[in-house]
Amino acid sequence: MISKSLGRAVFGLTCSAALAIPLAAGHAASAVPPVDEALMRDTIRTLASDEFEGRGPGTAAEPKTLDAIIARFKAAGLQPGNKGPDGKPSWLQDVPTATITGVNRSPLVISGGAQAMTFKPSTDFVAGSYRITPHTEVKDSELVFVGYGINAPELGWNDYAGIDMKGKTAVILVNDPDYAMEGENGLFRGRRMTYYGRWTYKFEEAARQGATGALIIHDTFPAAYGWQVIDSSWSGAQHFVQTANDGADQTVANGWIQKPVAEAILKAAGKDLTALTTAAQHKGFKPVSLGLKASLSFDNTIEKANSHNVIGLLPGKTRPDEYVLYSAHWDHLGRCKPDATGDDICNGAVDNATGVAALAALAKMNAAAGPAARSEVFLAVTLEESGLLGSEYYAQNPVFPLAKTVGGVNMDALSVGGPAKDITVTGGDKSELTAILRKVEGEMGLSESPEAHPERGHYYRSDHFSLAKRGVPMFDVGRGNDLIVGGKAAGDAASEDYTNVRYHQPSDQYQESWDVSGMLQDVRLFYRLGRELADSTAWPNWHSNDEFRAVRDKSRAEAAHK
Repeated sequence: MISKSLGRAVFGLTCSAALAIPLAAGHAASAVPPVDEALMRDTIRTLASDEFEGRGPGTAAEPKTLDAIIARFKAAGLQPGNKGPDGKPSWLQDVPTATITGVNRSPLVISGGAQAMTFKPSTDFVAGSYRITPHTEVKDSELVFVGYGINAPELGWNDYAGIDMKGKTAVILVNDPDYAMEGENGLFRGRRMTYYGRWTYKFEEAARQGATGALIIHDTFPAAYGWQVIDSSWSGAQHFVQTANDGADQTVANGWIQKPVAEAILKAAGKDLTALTTAAQHKGFKPVSLGLKASLSFDNTIEKANSHNVIGLLPGKTRPDEYVLYSAHWDHLGRCKPDATGDDICNGAVDNATGVAALAALAKMNAAAGPAARSEVFLAVTLEESGLLGSEYYAQNPVFPLAKTVGGVNMDALSVGGPAKDITVTGGDKSELTAILRKVEGEMGLSESPEAHPERGHYYRSDHFSLAKRGVPMFDVGRGNDLIVGGKAAGDAASEDYTNVRYHQPSDQYQESWDVSGMLQDVRLFYRLGRELADSTAWPNWHSNDEFRAVRDKSRAEAAHK
């Protein structure tokens, strides 16, 4: 997975101007139950021990991990949140997955021009399939340049207007039409990436349009990473949630092409990439048939497996059929590349034993405070490191209806060190939950710091996103780097040390000498945010021009008529 922001949590909040939504009462700082530091340390120590071998899903460590989480949920006073096949209460949700590895890859052949062009896999292009099938083949599929591949009715934008994509392959620009802007005033929020700019969206939309294939043009600046990241990410195993139709509703193949490859293809079609890119940045752009055809093929080795989410529940007092969600992923990389000492266990202490520890502490705090008005769900998800698969499966198969899920807090990689003066907000101004955030941060004496790299789309790279894209208002907020002791210099140094020395390496290990006072501050923030929402009557929504507003409106309308 691409490196995540350290010390962040995800919550159904926004940073827009305050809105008149009803807030809960009675949760001043004095009402916050104490955070059990011993419980947090014990949870991190246990899950990050060598005995758990890096918590690889599907390994011998998984049952140990599940047992450890369930034991802490039980001790906190939670109830099992699911039902097993026999109808009895269960702590677990099965997460069936498929791993697909492409082999025997052919070149990409472009025909229909003055002469056929052949491009090499890995060097010039990469391709894979979301379909669970032993062989993938695209033969003589007509190429269509579809600009940024966006269909956004709320913005009056449709790059597929007037064309039937059946049997065709979409050629797509990366990011959003106004990504090059310095600010965030563009239709697609300027420099800040929206979901429409994410490569995952572009493949999903091409499939919805009925396309046979989809090829994104790689460009380092708008992609925010170089071709080597694309090549390494797509050359090996790809992980997916199993679906009833084995991905038959997806494109036959999707992938990326190098920018010079795209330039050569468009030149052969008598077109200019720069000119088409400029045209695609304006509303009213129409797709352009290139008069060329694409062919490629590869075989797939397929492995199916099963992992598990852990689900605990605190039933609500007055509105038990409305839900607030707390989540953290329990998995890590298992055994990995050995370091200089020969240690090959990626223990994942910060990533994400700290998040599970926070989940356990929050369960105990909320149980101690007594039932909230709404039910509170505690979800430890699997396979985050394989592409958010545990949260994706839950979102596809929710135990508690998403239309009845108000919002949530997701905790991933709480940083070691002292408390901070600030919080950071990722994703920008998206929903109507500002009032809760502003109320809580004001009472806690915290300021807000801007997101460092809004163009990188970090909001779409954590488990909360699986819920957000299905309409549940989610936001990413957590402790900033301006530490009470040492200021921003100390916070930046700690963040850099983790990213460069420990992230996804065997050195991400628990130490008794850790200063966890900042984590305790994080947990108090998460408690107050979630509890405010759990005790309020608010049903916050996304802003009217947000990419997730339409799906939320639809789900809430359907729920109202049941």
